[in-house]
Amino acid sequence: MLKGFKEFLMRGNVIDLAVAVVMGTAFTAVVTSVTKGVINPLLAIFGSTNELGLGVQLIADRPATFIQIGPIITALVNFVLVAAVLYFVLMVPMKTIKNRFGTAKAAEPTETELLIEIRDLLAERHDEVRKQRAADLAVEAEVDGASRR
Repeated sequence: MLKGFKEFLMRGNVIDLAVAVVMGTAFTAVVTSVTKGVINPLLAIFGSTNELGLGVQLIADRPATFIQIGPIITALVNFVLVAAVLYFVLMVPMKTIKNRFGTAKAAEPTETELLIEIRDLLAERHDEVRKQRAADLAVEAEVDGASRR
């Protein structure tokens, strides 16, 4: 199931993308609030007590040089959670339904089967031509016999 999830993330199917945009937009607000309310405070335990949040200060006393790690983690968590929900709520059931109720494609004939079919059709045609010639000769013989009388 996780292999299918990885393939879902790596594939560029337009229908999957459209479903992801619609559902992702609706689900992002929920995930963002959970991330900001639960995950970021847990990550702040390991970070500094800086009021700017979880990150690294490059130059002391210059807030513009503060690299924020929290928003990056929030975006990654949002992406993974939205993708997982979309995959497990929409894609897995759709695949199951398609496998259960989908029409099975007829197997395409092999080259050998096609050649056998062509041979048989040619043989039938040859037999028809031979029968037609025999019928023509019989009619011709009758016409010749009738004209001689």
